Parts: sequence; structure tokens; C-alpha cells
Amino acid sequence: MTTHTHPNHLPTFNLKAVVRETGLKQDTLRAWERRYGIPQPERTSGGHRVYSQRDIDVLKWLVARQNEGLTISRAVDLWHRLEAEGQNPLNAVATPEPPVVTSTIPEALGHGSNIEAMRSDWIESCLKFDEIRAEQTLAQAAALYSPEIVCTQFLQKGLAYIGQQWFEGKATVQQEHFASTLAVRRLEALIAASSGPTRPGRVLVACPPEELHVFSLLMATFLLRRNGWDTMFLGANVPVSHLEETISVVKPGLVVLAAQQLYTAATLLQTAQVLQTANIPVAFGGQPFNQLPELRSRIPGYFLGEQLDHVSQVVQQALAKTLPVPQTSPIPDSYKKALGHYRDRQPLIESAVWEAIDHTDFPHVTLSYWNFIISRNIVGALTLGSMAYLDEDQTWTRDMLLNHNRSQAALHQYLASYAQAAHSQLNKTAAPVLDWLAQFAGKA
Repeated sequence: MTTHTHPNHLPTFNLKAVVRETGLKQDTLRAWERRYGIPQPERTSGGHRVYSQRDIDVLKWLVARQNEGLTISRAVDLWHRLEAEGQNPLNAVATPEPPVVTSTIPEALGHGSNIEAMRSDWIESCLKFDEIRAEQTLAQAAALYSPEIVCTQFLQKGLAYIGQQWFEGKATVQQEHFASTLAVRRLEALIAASSGPTRPGRVLVACPPEELHVFSLLMATFLLRRNGWDTMFLGANVPVSHLEETISVVKPGLVVLAAQQLYTAATLLQTAQVLQTANIPVAFGGQPFNQLPELRSRIPGYFLGEQLDHVSQVVQQALAKTLPVPQTSPIPDSYKKALGHYRDRQPLIESAVWEAIDHTDFPHVTLSYWNFIISRNIVGALTLGSMAYLDEDQTWTRDMLLNHNRSQAALHQYLASYAQAAHSQLNKTAAPVLDWLAQFAGKA
């Protein structure tokens, strides 16, 4: 008996023809084939892909589902489900009902939509160190929503809530790290699965020295790759010398940096200044620049905007050189001198604080930590050219220290001792520091 192949299943079209018919990029077709097994083209003796009319119809069907709001992974799942039910997906379309997820997270988080409920469930799982449940919830969200929604509405907001819980002393640093690890792992997987670049120009993404928060930059890396940019992420706490070595090899058209605290905004400034000298364009962003718009003028680079969805547009304009060259505000000489003087005398100040408090029951671990926090804030503000930048940060610092098992009296004792030690060790060159310490100690 002779078997006749349906004409629609005959391998007839080459890759270029499929691209023309479906509007999909070659890299996208290869990625779908590799990741989802759809389509499944034949191969010529020379190894070239050859597609059937049915392959093209399947691809058009998937694109249509995407246009209706489904993610590609959910569209593929729907295709397989319809086939399993004995239906021809090309003739039947059914949208699955999203699952109902319940949670015991407080109502303040909000449960107005399914993504919010799943985010709450993920938060609860992370706080309980329940990795299996957390990953299941995250996978469920990924099946229902686009990667961009999962990243911004699920992971980013989930981490922000857990971070606030830590700040208020209601969550441990281990819980915060556990959640961050799961979120970063998901982002790294999304980045690894991204299609190849379709735009000219390479973008290098890195945290400046001492910056350990990578989530936002990983998000930026993912979004840039989704938009076709050749993007390389170098990770946390990248020393300037290492960045320079990488640049000499990679030769990027743009370096993207981000800082999440004031003192790392200062190391970002120093990094940007080195890159400016080497004629490497810089784009930057992060929490301090969102809270303090005047701080942006200190950085020789392009501000990325307060929202991550602006990043791709700024990168495109920066690489195309269609953005005006940023004008920077110079650091006052008085602050440069104050910084040098403070750095020279910092060990003596801290030694005097130890002598003043050592005879009390003040825990040594707490004293070391508070010295570290105060000194890095002062260095950051002096480097950036204004102690006023600490007005917002000093409230955060005071509340954070008090939320972690120390009393108001202990904080007042410490700040009074630090201010007195500073006055004994610093001269009028460090007037900005002395004035700020007097103000901070008075508010504690």
C-alpha cells in the first residue's frame, strides 16, 4: 500500500521564505525550535532547514495567540493541550482560565489581580524558605504572563516587599538573600535563553565598586537582550581596573552602570570619570538618582530614567549619538579637600569612638557596623559634592539602625561619641562633615 503525504506537510520552504511569511526573525525561529520543539523542519543533505506549509500555519497560529496577549510558552502549552484533546488547534482556539491562588500574606499587599495573588504566595514561600513552592508559583506566573510582567510585577515588587520587611526588622537578612537568590536565578535563566542580537553595537553592563545589588542591572540586561541588543553583564562589585581590562577586549559602544545606595553612587561617579577619560560613553541609573534628581548632573553620562522600560530607548539613542552630550556639575574644591582630610583622620576618629564606648555594654559588633555605615555615608556625600545628599539617607540610616534591636538611647550615645571624636580629630577643612554630624546627632 502506498502512503501519500498531505501536501501541507511537504518540506518546501527555506528559512528566508518562512521569515517573509510569518514576520518572525531567524533567531526567534531557531529559539522556538530549540526551546519548544515547534516548528520541526526537515533538513537537506547540506544541513539547511526546510519547512512545510503546516509549519508556517503553526507559526502564524502562535503569533496570533501572542497578539491576543499570551506568552509564547503559554501559546505552545495551549497548542499541545488542544492536540491532546483530539482537536486541530488550527481550527479551535480556547483560552485557559487562570488558576486561583490563595495566600495568607496581609491584605496590604493587594489581591486585585492574579499576578498579585501569585506574588503574595511567592513572598510567603520565600519567607518560609520553601524553595519548591516558591519555584512552582514562579513557574505558574511565567506560564501565564510575559517575561517582562513576571520580572517587573512579580519579582521586582516581591523583592521590594521583602526588602522593606528586612528594613523594618520583620525579616532576616537570610530571608532577603534567599528570595534574591531565587529571583536572580530566574533572571539569569531568561537571559541565557534570549535570542541572539539583531542590532549593531555592544553594551557592557556592570555594578560599580562595592555595589552588590544586581537585580535591577540583570533586569536591564534582560530587557536590552529582548530588544535585540548585544548585551554583556559583568556582575556585582566590578573594580575599575577590571572594567578597563574588559573594555579593552570587548570594545563596547556603551557601558551601563547602576547604584542602589549613595556611597555606591560615589563609586559609580569615579568609574564614569575613568571611562570618560577613555572616551567610553556611560549610561547610569539607580535609586539615589531617582530620589535625588540633582545628583544626576554629577555623573558624566546619560541618565537611564526612573523606570526600567525607558532603558532600551536611552541605550538606542546613546549608541546612535542622538542624545545631547550631558553637562556635569563640578565637585567643589572644598569638598575634595574635606574628603582627603576626613579619609586621613577616619581611623583616629573611629579609635576615639571605641575608647569612649568600650567601657560600656555597647556590643562590639554593633559598634563596628555603625562605624562602617556612618563613614561610608560621609565618604559618599563628600565624593559627590554635597552633604545635603544625606538628608534623605540619614533618616533611612537612623530608622534602619533602630529597627535592628538597638535603642534610641544607644544610637544617641553612639552619635554623640562620634561627633565629639570628629571634632577632636578634624580641623575646619572638614567643616561640611562636622556640621552634618552635629545636625544628625541632634535629630537622633
